[in-house]
Amino acid sequence: MALAFLFAGQGAQKIGMGKTLSEQSAAARALYEEANRVLGWDLATISFNGPDADLTQTKVCQPALFVHGLALVAALREAGKPAAGEPQFALGLSLGELTAYCTAGVFDFATGLRIVAERGRLMQQACEQTTGGMAAIIGEERAKVAELCREFDVEAANFNAPGQIVISGEKSKIEAAVAAAKARGMKKVMPLTVAGAYHSRLMEPARAAFEAFLANVPFAAPRFAVFTNTTGQAISDPAAIKAALVKQVVSSVLWEDCLRSAVAAGATGFWELGPGAVLAGLARRTDKTWSVKSFSEFSDLTA
Repeated sequence: MALAFLFAGQGAQKIGMGKTLSEQSAAARALYEEANRVLGWDLATISFNGPDADLTQTKVCQPALFVHGLALVAALREAGKPAAGEPQFALGLSLGELTAYCTAGVFDFATGLRIVAERGRLMQQACEQTTGGMAAIIGEERAKVAELCREFDVEAANFNAPGQIVISGEKSKIEAAVAAAKARGMKKVMPLTVAGAYHSRLMEPARAAFEAFLANVPFAAPRFAVFTNTTGQAISDPAAIKAALVKQVVSSVLWEDCLRSAVAAGATGFWELGPGAVLAGLARRTDKTWSVKSFSEFSDLTA
């Protein structure tokens, strides 16, 4: 099997994530201990025990998901999985793209965690400085959603799967777009409970500061193909990877495109490494014939 790892994005977090990994895998436990040292606060306790109000903060959940994804990788490797030792591909939804690059050796765990912690801090700061909102539009074509976005001056933040698109922008404009979409008979339009307008121009302050932060951080070429959310294509040049991660903060997440590109490149199976099996659902919605497995806790490694 030509295996592709999938890594979760913000919103997938849940209290208890990683607890059994830390308890039963020495490799995973070592990462949680290192994470606490690197961050200077107790990520492990918040991940395992909450409270939810802390875990859902952007500056907390992004590092928590990053560490959980890599703890799963470490536990799988400790167990001798996959048999060949490495996946052939990796991709991650939004924040998960950084987890994918770390898995592919673009930067080490401690460097990646510092990058993710700063990204989360800057994005939370941008949320607090703006009044943003997001909404999911289900069952519509890209062109129709693009037309709605142009009319109401909002942006398409996520193309998650066929007929599953998320829009993002100023809260009042999102509310107007939602009302118009419903009035026009769009099948399912749902405002989302989020802290701000992710993957829109309202994140520009975070993008600019993140670019400055990454300027002197060394990146290496990935050991295997990683697909960027910004284009849906694989990139390997370290400078291009850095530029894509900066751009991703304010641009659409082309998740469906990433999945299709991985399959076109030869991926024959997906392993989702993260809580909730959200990405497995999106993969199956995109193509029911794809082979997808989800790993979240230690029991999943032996199932």
